[in-house]
Amino acid sequence: MKEPRPPARSPAADAPGLAARRAAADAVQSVMETGHPLEETLERLTRELDERDRALARMIAATTLRKQGSLRALLRTLMERGIPEKARRVEMLMLVGAAQILFMDVPDHAAVGTTVTLVGEQASTAGFKGLANAVLRRITREGKAILPDVADQPEWMVEGWTAAYGPAAGEAISRALAHEAPLDLTARENPEILAEKLGGRLLPTGSIRLVEAGNVTALAGFEAGEWWVQDAAAALPARLLHPAAGMTLADLCAAPGGKTAQLAAAGARVVAVDRSAPRLRRLKANLARLNLTAEVIEADATRLKAGPYDGVLLDAPCSATGTIRRHPEVAWTKAPADIVSLAALQTRLLANAAELVKPGGVLVYSTCSLEPEEGERQIAAFLAQRPDFSRDPVTPGECGIPAEWINEAGEVRTLPTHLPDEDPRYAGLDGFFAARLRKG
Repeated sequence: MKEPRPPARSPAADAPGLAARRAAADAVQSVMETGHPLEETLERLTRELDERDRALARMIAATTLRKQGSLRALLRTLMERGIPEKARRVEMLMLVGAAQILFMDVPDHAAVGTTVTLVGEQASTAGFKGLANAVLRRITREGKAILPDVADQPEWMVEGWTAAYGPAAGEAISRALAHEAPLDLTARENPEILAEKLGGRLLPTGSIRLVEAGNVTALAGFEAGEWWVQDAAAALPARLLHPAAGMTLADLCAAPGGKTAQLAAAGARVVAVDRSAPRLRRLKANLARLNLTAEVIEADATRLKAGPYDGVLLDAPCSATGTIRRHPEVAWTKAPADIVSLAALQTRLLANAAELVKPGGVLVYSTCSLEPEEGERQIAAFLAQRPDFSRDPVTPGECGIPAEWINEAGEVRTLPTHLPDEDPRYAGLDGFFAARLRKG
């Protein structure tokens, strides 16, 4: 039986920062219990907060989830008896408090004081105020020196990366995913000019990288539709089609529309397909802001009958383990069984996507997953079943892609450890896989 929530209260009645920290703890607990995306959860829980508190709640919740592995290990070492299962709320609050102390630029006294206050809000947790105060104060005194050196993602995930990429790479991937990602943009046109305008860094692949961007919608060029947010790795699959005027291309599983926008901005005629009506509304809104057009179809891409097209882009639903820097909840809301079920869906999507490609046309398959089952193995199995398709290898330098991002089969495999930089704020990529296949 779930613990009853405290009665609704006005954020204005709280001490400064308390409402934001309460919302952060609520969000972490909700994500862990329901598996819902963090952004959707925060949007629901922070509606009554002002912009500053919304930003604080988002940062605290994301940091807590991103560092959860080591934070949980720390609390276990500091509390021999642990926390009773019925007091799960206390654990969430202490994780949030410890995350602020160890990984955020907030005063220690504020992190400790607000956490203890929140522990005392409910009758079922108030008895743990003394414990929370003692543990958090010890963390403020001893700091990261007592933080266990363990992975910040579940053991099964790290073991999988180790098996796929080797022990050193597996550990490096885990550490890279524990850092917040920079903000990458795709320009509608003239990326060099836009990079200079925004004070960003133009990457070799054509994306623009910013750090400490603040409110994205307040950046120059947003209202004019000069750019959209898209990780540098996520921008690669559409570029592998080399879209141009005169081509007719299908973007399957298209929402929220970043790849559709890339194809349309290059002058191609684009058919954007997705099964989710709400996500397609967002896609249409994004295209409208960018002043781009596409034919939008609400349909299940495993059953779509259309085409044939010059090229088909299938950015398939996946475990999204390559995006943990941006979506830290993914590490804690996915299980090994999800990889199996998603791989089966990807197989069905690939089979139907192949029927939409005209002879001589191109199929690009991609996922934002680090798991070979959703990438390399998926394509190997597809090609074994479809002799009418063959790999069209990506070559070093194509689309600005360096050789180390291309595997022996000519497929793109980006890792969070790629794009190293002396300034860690500029480093890293989402983990992505992309293969280009030609029909006939």
